[in-house]
Amino acid sequence: MSIDDLPPAEFAYPGPLRDKLVAAILAGDKTATTSLKVQYDTVGDPLPAAGERTALVDSAGNRVAVVETIDVRVVRLGDVDLAFARAEGEGFASVAEWRAAHERFWTTSEAREEIPDDFVVDDDALVVQEFFRVDRSA
Repeated sequence: MSIDDLPPAEFAYPGPLRDKLVAAILAGDKTATTSLKVQYDTVGDPLPAAGERTALVDSAGNRVAVVETIDVRVVRLGDVDLAFARAEGEGFASVAEWRAAHERFWTTSEAREEIPDDFVVDDDALVVQEFFRVDRSA
């Protein structure tokens, strides 16, 4: 299957954050990502699954690499550990730093459009941890 036939993998929203994340993925520094489970539930999308392949999309809409999901876990936000925070490849030195950055993202107007108004981001919020790799053979 060609990269053009794969569903898109869009990290964050177009702009500087997406550009930073795409660069980290291509460099091999970012091998994991986090989403709120409620976002999948709200739009009715299935969770990612191991073995799925997607086309990494940059801010300009270009398909720049094939990404393969290698593991998916649903955990409480309060149970995210430092190993996972570091796998996100954004230079987080602590879980608290990782969480603060994600809470800022999840409270942006774009993210809140995908989250019910009464949803609260707290320790019991479920997050989807997705581990992936760039398929260099594609």
